[in-house]
Amino acid sequence: MADFETDYLVIGAGAVGLAFVDTMLDEDPDCHITIVDMHDKPGGHWNDAYSFVALHQPSAFYGVNSMGFGNDVVDDHGPNKGLFPLANGSEISAYFSHLMNRRFLPSGRVSYHPLSEYLGDGKFKSILSGKETTVDIRRKTVDATFYKTSVPATHTRQYEVAEGTPIAIPGELPDLWMRGDDLPSHYVIVGAGKTAMDAGVWLIQAGVDPDAITWICPRDSWLINRTYTQPGPDFFEDVVGNQIAQLKAAAASETGDEMFEKLGEDGYMLRIDESVKPEMFHYATISEGEVELLRKIKNVVRHGRVTSIAPGAMTFAHAEETVPEDALFIDCTATAVPFTEQRVHGPQFRGDTIVLQPLHVPLVTFSSALTAFLEANFDDDETKNALGVPSPLTDTPNTYPLGMLTNFMNRGAWSQNPKIAAWLSKARLDPTGMTIAKMMAEGDTRLAVMGGFQEAIAVGIPGLQRLAVAAREEHQDR
Repeated sequence: MADFETDYLVIGAGAVGLAFVDTMLDEDPDCHITIVDMHDKPGGHWNDAYSFVALHQPSAFYGVNSMGFGNDVVDDHGPNKGLFPLANGSEISAYFSHLMNRRFLPSGRVSYHPLSEYLGDGKFKSILSGKETTVDIRRKTVDATFYKTSVPATHTRQYEVAEGTPIAIPGELPDLWMRGDDLPSHYVIVGAGKTAMDAGVWLIQAGVDPDAITWICPRDSWLINRTYTQPGPDFFEDVVGNQIAQLKAAAASETGDEMFEKLGEDGYMLRIDESVKPEMFHYATISEGEVELLRKIKNVVRHGRVTSIAPGAMTFAHAEETVPEDALFIDCTATAVPFTEQRVHGPQFRGDTIVLQPLHVPLVTFSSALTAFLEANFDDDETKNALGVPSPLTDTPNTYPLGMLTNFMNRGAWSQNPKIAAWLSKARLDPTGMTIAKMMAEGDTRLAVMGGFQEAIAVGIPGLQRLAVAAREEHQDR
């Protein structure tokens, strides 16, 4: 016998699950939603992130649709100068706690169960007491765990660490001051992703000599120039110009690699070392100021993945390197999203289950909110899935065109549907929808930049299709 009933049981109280719940509360005023999560507070992996973590993207279009985040005043100092602010981890955690305590729970329509493990079939148990609870799910189970986000604090290292090796995770760096004069003479960043970049920027800004930093970089990455991801009318021409440039680059290229080289030449994509061809692309977004700081690190080791570390020593599959005996290794090898893991995406709507996936990569909270809108406003799974085709996650430049193509195909379908188009014009999480609506209402002349968009679409979509086919064929030949 069930302990209680609910319409939707959402597994996971991270940003994705919360964005879905938020929109469902608005779009279906009669539904009841139950959230089950293993953390003690809402926010998912943000509860485990390092203290100096911050969003890649502007706060203006992160979080949930109903509650604003951040402000409209650009940063006037630091490496993000001239761009909209990026919320840090504590700000994000406070935002989601406020959402739960001031909107969700007071509604009387949300039942929240933290520190609980979902067992399947409508059952979950308390992690602390072991008590099991059974829920009668009237409509659907919503899986908000697709992204399997990992952070250094919860990640299992894939290399050996010899006993006595000084090692830390990024979250421990701000506490180094407690060691007094017993500080390392050298720092080794292990990993090539955005976490490693954040650690490098933090060390330099904290006063560490870049020559006292070694960076183990298995793969270099292409990075999105944050200038071209800004919200609002003042950046609109840059944002649209970026989209036009991407479409034209796709039309003029034979591979995703070539497409990214063209975008890099014009500054739309960035890389830390201009002399190294990046092999990776995970949608990491960075400012030119951060890149300038990271280029000060000259001791970059490129021997692939490290297999083991010991005091003063690093071993790779075909090489070894040394550093000072007291060097502190900083483990930044956690993967925010397991891009290389072979997972079947499948449709989002699967009968009595919804699996939240990206409909516009990399905007995961926007995608989740839109999925809730589809659930509440359309009747059958076939229609919902046709209006929301999951975009594949991207690991390399060559796999990017398929994701971009899916984004454009979804956007085309949404623009042709009056219900969705109206919702997008008011959706805070959509980087351009509200901006375009506002500019049109005011007769803003900067909308003229859209004049080149249709021409770019005409040549760019066939280009993306060609590149996507080439990427599939390359993958099948391996």
